[in-house]
Amino acid sequence: MLVTSDLQPELSQSSVRTTMAEGGEEESEVFEITDFTTASEWERFVARIEEVINEWKLANLAPGPPLLKGELSTGEWEDRSEVVTFADVRFGMTLHRLKEKQQVQTPGDMEEEDCQPQAIQDLLAMENDFPPRAHCLCRWFGVRSFVVLAPGGHSDSIQSESKASLLLSSISIAVNNTGCSVPVFVQTQQKWRRMYQGVCEGGGLRTNYDMVHLKRIPPQYDHLAGLLDVFKSKIACPLPALPPVTVSVRFTYILSDWTQSAWTQEPPDFDIPYGGNVGGAEFGKLPFGALEDPVSELHLSTTWPCLSEEMIVDNSVYSDLDPLQAPQWSVRVRMTDNPQCLLGDYLSEFVKICHSLESTDQLLGGLVLDDDDKDPSRDVSAALQRLTEPSPLPLPTISDVVSNMKTRTKFRRKEAPIGGELLNMILQFLFPDAALEGFPRAEKPSTEQGGEKQDTAEYKETYRQYKSSPEGSLVYQLALCMCVVNSNHGGLRAVAHLWQEFVLEMRYRWENNYSIPGLPEGSPDMSACLLLQKLQMLNCCIQRKTAREARMKEAANQQASAAAAVQDKPARGSTSAGSDGWDVEDSDEEFFECETEMEMETEENIASNSDADSAQNNTLPKGKVASNSQPSNDRTNMHKSESAVSFKDTVTSQPEGRLKQCGDLCLLDSSEPLYIPITQEPGPMTEDMLEQHAEVLAKLGTSAEGAHLRARMQSACLLSDMEAFKAANPACKLEDFVRWYSPRDWIEEPLTDETGQRVLKGELSPRMRIPGNMWCEVWDSARPVPARKQKRLFDDTKEAEKVLHFLAALRPAQVALQLTPMLVHAAILRVEEEGETSPPALATMLAQIQARASKVLRAPNMDAQKCEDLMELVRQVTLVETVIARARSLRAKFNTEKARSDDGAQELERFVSSLLEQPEVKVIGAGRGPAGTVIHKLFATAQKAAHSFDDDDHSPSEHRAELDSCPDFPRPAGREYILRTTVPRPCPVSRPCPQRMFCTLIKEDFRLAGAFTSDTTFM
Repeated sequence: MLVTSDLQPELSQSSVRTTMAEGGEEESEVFEITDFTTASEWERFVARIEEVINEWKLANLAPGPPLLKGELSTGEWEDRSEVVTFADVRFGMTLHRLKEKQQVQTPGDMEEEDCQPQAIQDLLAMENDFPPRAHCLCRWFGVRSFVVLAPGGHSDSIQSESKASLLLSSISIAVNNTGCSVPVFVQTQQKWRRMYQGVCEGGGLRTNYDMVHLKRIPPQYDHLAGLLDVFKSKIACPLPALPPVTVSVRFTYILSDWTQSAWTQEPPDFDIPYGGNVGGAEFGKLPFGALEDPVSELHLSTTWPCLSEEMIVDNSVYSDLDPLQAPQWSVRVRMTDNPQCLLGDYLSEFVKICHSLESTDQLLGGLVLDDDDKDPSRDVSAALQRLTEPSPLPLPTISDVVSNMKTRTKFRRKEAPIGGELLNMILQFLFPDAALEGFPRAEKPSTEQGGEKQDTAEYKETYRQYKSSPEGSLVYQLALCMCVVNSNHGGLRAVAHLWQEFVLEMRYRWENNYSIPGLPEGSPDMSACLLLQKLQMLNCCIQRKTAREARMKEAANQQASAAAAVQDKPARGSTSAGSDGWDVEDSDEEFFECETEMEMETEENIASNSDADSAQNNTLPKGKVASNSQPSNDRTNMHKSESAVSFKDTVTSQPEGRLKQCGDLCLLDSSEPLYIPITQEPGPMTEDMLEQHAEVLAKLGTSAEGAHLRARMQSACLLSDMEAFKAANPACKLEDFVRWYSPRDWIEEPLTDETGQRVLKGELSPRMRIPGNMWCEVWDSARPVPARKQKRLFDDTKEAEKVLHFLAALRPAQVALQLTPMLVHAAILRVEEEGETSPPALATMLAQIQARASKVLRAPNMDAQKCEDLMELVRQVTLVETVIARARSLRAKFNTEKARSDDGAQELERFVSSLLEQPEVKVIGAGRGPAGTVIHKLFATAQKAAHSFDDDDHSPSEHRAELDSCPDFPRPAGREYILRTTVPRPCPVSRPCPQRMFCTLIKEDFRLAGAFTSDTTFM
């Protein structure tokens, strides 16, 4: 009903007659005018709607091209919104429009062509019936562009008929005034009911959109025959014979009983120790998969796209609509919302402990027995004291090794976070060399745990981009164990317990010279995590300590042999014997002092050093270990006078520490060959040590004194090399050293000598001739000391204690943070392993996770933002895990593995992949295709299982007969009908107008959405 304003412009006037006041003055007449022509609230509301319609250019739009099949679902939609106000009530006005792929005609063409609006033409289009993903109005009325006027507030609703009529009148006036050819809807009733009424006008036609919504299905309308009666009565065709109605039907069946399908998650294995957890609890492998079926329901839609009402029978007694005979099948799956996944749960629980502030003592305080605390070898605070005290060579017995191979900490019974048996199992997994017969003394640490792929550049780049460690390394395995222990065996306290055992194991191996397995060889890898660098540093210390003690043992054996040989010789004169004895004793003391303060970098250098010294020096240092039991002689040796040093240099002027001859080069001042010395290599450093060293150098400032001091600090290695070079080449000078050490600073030019021959004359580069050059100063201060007698550039004892202190000082939360890169690395590898047969879209998701992981894990500092980034990374991994779990579940249900030998195996695989990527998938061949056959069997099996439980009271024969007569499909969970026809309305002489009604019949939802068109020209 069109509501118009009853207000008419009125003009009222009041006059006051002229009267005489007491004073005799005459008063003039006064007129008051009231203007009723000003706009009302309702008129301003209509004007605002017209303004928005014109702004969006919705007037007189020409029809676009016909829609392609499924374009309403796959096309791109655009939305625009504006706010309109009626009095104090705010309304949201939203335009929903499908973007056109082709250029449409400009506004104004519709008036010239006098054609029907696009929305009225689309009422008869069947290419987009039952779209799987679209706006509800698009699904019910088939519109591709429409405007919705809805109350702005969430609690506001238009429930009274008068308000709804007022709004419909408003949009009708606005549509007529502007010539808008796009349907406009008003949302009424509560929003959850999705009730709309609307209008569309143009080309002399008017379409009214109306809707009926009931909670229960009326019995007389529970079938197609009743719905046809409603449709025909609503049309009220004036013709004596109504044209046939075209019907499109869709029935939806729901399968939610998966009891006959295998569960994709492996059941717990109670036969193995600590194997009672779902998904397995292997320490070297993260669990994977969903704990519940990620696929909750399968919806099968059977469609009859275009039928005449005369071809089918569907009433309360009989129906021709058999799902097996439907020409079109389509399937959609409903997934479980946020299924619980093992990998995601393990990762999230581990990342959560990174926020903890408790220390190991706070978590384990009071549980450790006091007897263990009395062992000074396990007290980290006594580390500095042990640095200064002499200790005999560690020679553990078999019983000591067996007792120390297991747990290093003793807890009170039944109070330890991790049981003794489980802890020993973990330690043996981390340290496979820890057998009952003792630790094997490995010459080289194990590096092959990751297999051959550790040798490839691609594999190295994989863990380096995450700042992780190689797959299968000790740190990698420790991260996996920590994650499993945290989730299954005690949480944060168990993590603290395992870390304490790990630190004690590291100290035990350092003190007993056992190499740490599972670490890459060589110096710390700066591209790996800090924890791996620290353990590599500790391994370097163990190797150098082992080599040094081996040399000491060998020297002790040589001394014993020499002492036995001296006792067999006749005694010499007192003077001669005293002099010779002083020389040997002094030389031996000096040799031991340097030997105990340095070490050779490799065993090859050690062997070369011994060969060179024995060949060129007749004095055999037989007593170099004899002073091991006399530390006072060593300390006295450090305070010798300058005269003694000078005398010693003259005695040891023979060349020492030669490695090999440097090509055909000779010394400049003599014809002797130039020899390459045996040198010390710089000590290995971790990234935090480099940062500290850089900070110290930066604090020296930019002054001349600071620059000089900085250069002196950086020249320790240069000084060592110069001293070794002087010892190997006694007659050398700085130019000889530069020719070997820095050839680019030795410039040679061809000249002609007195005899006319061309010779090469060399000189130092300009930077080497600068007065006060650091190289010259270091050369002048360098003494001829072979590398084996120099002070060590790398103090393995000091550095090892630093590493052990670093490990012991870490809180469990810091340990978890240090292990997070390996855990994320392992999770990504596990996802890649499990997702090899997953849909192609998974590759894009994995690439995004890898890029994000590389960015997050390489961040320098840990803060709250990084923790949040880690959690977001875990959520992405969980999402990928869920996708893979869904794919596994669908493959198990459709038996793709079992059907690999069949012709339809590839079709089933494509069908499963499409279900994961698309909202609805068409079944090729309907019920007769490969996928349709499997779906039919799934429904039939579920039906028989349901009837088996319902008929327990029947006899076996009755039960068998009941199963034989059981239908393969249950009653449809939802039925949808689209009724169409073209009839003249409202009178016989009117133009034929399209009519459409969409019907939805669900258990607790009955909806009729009708679009009824009338001719406004011939009424």
